Parts: sequence; structure tokens; C-alpha cells
Amino acid sequence: MSNADQQPQTIKLTPESNSVQSYLNILQGIISRMANNSANCKTWCISLVSAILVVIADKNKPNYAWIALIPIVLFFLLDSYYLAQERSFRAIYNNFIKELNSGNATFDNLFVLAPMRGFNVVKSLFESSLSFAVYPFYLTLIVTLIIARYLIL
Repeated sequence: MSNADQQPQTIKLTPESNSVQSYLNILQGIISRMANNSANCKTWCISLVSAILVVIADKNKPNYAWIALIPIVLFFLLDSYYLAQERSFRAIYNNFIKELNSGNATFDNLFVLAPMRGFNVVKSLFESSLSFAVYPFYLTLIVTLIIARYLIL
């Protein structure tokens, strides 16, 4: 029997394995970066909207306040995307942990960083945009923009 005819051996992984620990650290790093990117979206959005409103108030052009909707919408979509990606990688992490704890994790499960089977970006983006971590923040910015436009500027 040649080597080509043999089935590859599946070696079970243990939580103490260096490769398992490395893989989990990689996933945790990705999840942390996605959460950090989401927070940065909010920070940048507040900064840009504030700067736009200050310039508009200085120029005494209140109708231009609607320009601030552009960064609000763009950062809303970007923030939702990062949250969707974070959720996807958390699902990969949790599924791997389940496999590991049940004793079914093999080397084929290691270092898989592709989206899970059935992952739909548009659906995930829509679901994450409805998250309490996203929509209240941007909705508050829009309400603040309306108040600034009609009551302050």
C-alpha cells in the first residue's frame, strides 16, 4: 500500500497543546482588534461630526449641518461591519472550544480563520446594525444633529 492510498491520521488535540494555545491567542487577538476598531469608529464619528458642526456654526450656514450625516452613516456601517466580524470570530472561537472539550478537535480545526459556513455578510451586517451596541449611539448622534440644526445653529 502506497502513502497516497493511506488515510491521513487525525490526532486529537488537548487544551494544553502549544498549537491550541497559539490558535486561541490568534482568535482572541482578532476579536480584540474588531472590538477596538468598533470603539474607534465611535470616537472618530463624534470627532468628525463635532468638527463639522463647529465649522458650520462658525460660517453661519445651518443648512449645511446635514453634511454631518455622511460620516454618521459611513461610521454606522463600518461599526456594524466590525461587530459582525467580531461575532463571527467569537462563533469560530466558541465552536473550537466545544470541539476541544468534547475531544473532537483535530489538526484540521486549527488555524481556520475563514468565515464560518453559511456566513452571510449582508445578513450579519443588518443583524449587527440592530445591536444595542451600535444603533443607539448613531441614533443619538442623529438626534443631536437635528437639535443642533434647528435649535442651536
